[in-house]
Formats: sequence, structure tokens, C-alpha cells
Amino acid sequence: MSQFQRLADLDAVPANLRGAYVAIGSFDGFHRGHQTVLGTLKARAAEAGVPAVVLTFEPHPRDVFAPAPFMFRLTEGDEKAQLAEALGLDAIAILNFDRAFSQIEAEDFVSRFLVDALAVTGVIVGSDFHFGRQRRGTPTFLKASGDAHGFAVETLDLMDEGDEVISSSRIRAALSEGAVSAANRLLGYHWFFDGCVVKGDQRGRELGYPTANTVTHANFQLAQGVYAVRAKLGDRLLDGVAAFGKPMFNNQRPPFETHLFDFDEDIYGQTISVALIGHIRGQEVFNGLDQLITAMDRDSRKARDILAAAEPLSELDRKLGFFR
Repeated sequence: MSQFQRLADLDAVPANLRGAYVAIGSFDGFHRGHQTVLGTLKARAAEAGVPAVVLTFEPHPRDVFAPAPFMFRLTEGDEKAQLAEALGLDAIAILNFDRAFSQIEAEDFVSRFLVDALAVTGVIVGSDFHFGRQRRGTPTFLKASGDAHGFAVETLDLMDEGDEVISSSRIRAALSEGAVSAANRLLGYHWFFDGCVVKGDQRGRELGYPTANTVTHANFQLAQGVYAVRAKLGDRLLDGVAAFGKPMFNNQRPPFETHLFDFDEDIYGQTISVALIGHIRGQEVFNGLDQLITAMDRDSRKARDILAAAEPLSELDRKLGFFR
């Protein structure tokens, strides 16, 4: 199997990726609905004997047209690349989406990217996919373009569960309510995010619970509370308990604070990936530090129990490296 490739543009597509089968979309979350699309992509690419490539965009198009970034993102570029590789795709191309990009005519998008740059064998999109200026590029338009240029086009519906489409917005809503199990079930893996470890106020260390703090985005809308987590630090897998929100202290743009069990190293400046395994409780205000420490002790015991019983939701969970 060829080494996974990540492209920041399509200006000089490697020769071994030309002729690929390509899935196009925002793919925020790479959830189970997306995975049906990408599973079909892999199957079609294998049948044709060509690479399987996902073509996506950053930032999310909705954020480009908002007055300020507002969307709670499930997966940004780095996480998308990790998921694409874990799913066994050959490459991901992450194109910069801005207002100028949004003005590309649908016909030009097809000729410039799909025909000239990638020389696609086939394209797969979701039934709600639109592209090009004023979103004129519909699945019907894409099918006609494929007929004209000689590439196959397949449109797929996303999966349903409980009379609802499996969607990124549904998963965001679950996470914003602390419903981690529901969100993870819809994703088909344990939701994770990457962050750089920064120095905090050192209060956790004073309380006997040193934490690896990662700065959250302004639109990070995870429910404030306490979570059982599993973290990847390089090749190491570490269990822990994490808190988001500081109701007893400064609660403006709080960091995500992860206490790693049986671990005491200086990891400032390093990137850590944190997966949410379970929700323990919402945030509370305590009558003093003694009550807070007692609650932290209780949370740690509960987190250890949750992590000891945790099982991967899919093979993807294992390939992402959060389960061995």
C-alpha cells in the first residue's frame, strides 16, 4: 500500500494520484454517514485499480460567510487527515476555502480541479453536495459534467438512525449537551481533538491534580463538565480525567484541562490528542477547595472505572490509536 499523502492544493498533483476516484465534501466529523460515502469510494477505486482520494475544504464554508467563526467544528484539517489515513484512503486534499474560492464557477471547478489537476476516473458526493459560485454545482450538474468529460459520478444518501439523518449538526448538538455516548455512536468512533499543551494557572498542581491544558477555539461548544478521556502523546497512550470549564475561577474561554493518570512530565509545547470516552458530570461550584478536591478524587475513580470497561466502537477506533 502506498504511503498516505496530504495535499494543501492541487497545483502539482503527484503522478500516482492522477486518475483517482475522488469523494468531495466538507466531511466535518467523518461520521458514520460520511464513512458510507468513503467506503463506497474505496470500493470503486479498488474496482478501477486507482487511488482513493478525499477532497475537502478548510475553513468550513459556513465560517467564511459568517461575521466571525461560529461553527463548533468536529474535525479540522489535522483531524480529517488522521481519519482519512485510518480509513485506508490514499490521500486527502485540503483546499483553502475563502470568498475568492467561493466565486469559482461550477464549470471551472470541474475543469480546473477534477479534469485538469486530478484527471479523475470517478467522483462520489453526498446527495446534498453543492459547489461553485451561488452553489450552482448540484449533483445533477456534476453528473452531466461527468458525462461530458468522461468520468463517473455517484450520489449517495447519508445513513439514517432513529428517523434522523446521521449529521454533523446532530453530533454537535449531542456534544454541546454532554451526551458523549450518543455523539460517539453517531461518529462510529470516540470523538477526539488535537491541541498544543500550554501553561495554565498551575492551580491543578497545587490541588494534587496537575493538568495538561490545551487552548480551545472560541466556538468550542462542548458541554462544560468532567470527562473520562484517553490521550495520545506521540506513541504513548495515556488514560486520564479532564475538566472543561472553571465555574469557581475565571470561566472565560477556559482551557480543556486533562489530568493524566500516573504521569508527571513536562510536555509544554507538545501536541496531544484527546478522545472523550465518557461523561462523568456537569460542572459544579463547591464550598471551598476541600469539597473540590473530594469531588476530583471521586471523578478520578469514576474515570478509571469507565476507561477500564471501555471498548472500541469500530476498527476505526483502533486504527486511530486510542485502543490497543
